[in-house]
Amino acid sequence: MLTEGMFYDALRQGLWITVELSAPILSVALISGLVIGLFQALTSVQEMTLTFVPKLLAIGAVFWATMGFMTRTLLAYFDTTIVPLIAGS
Repeated sequence: MLTEGMFYDALRQGLWITVELSAPILSVALISGLVIGLFQALTSVQEMTLTFVPKLLAIGAVFWATMGFMTRTLLAYFDTTIVPLIAGS
């Protein structure tokens, strides 16, 4: 029997896992955006692709590097929280 407390606990845990999984990608996007913005301000280069391409490459590299961690975390969450709730255990 699914109670309201169990539902909110699973929701809270899912939101926290979302924060954990998105933190590396968002932090790299922020840092690379700041570095590129500083470079553009110092050199007066205002090229639009200069902001997009390096940030995209950095995000892709971090995503590729953390894919295993993301997969293990999501599988553990589903195996320990979501599947038992669906099965009614």
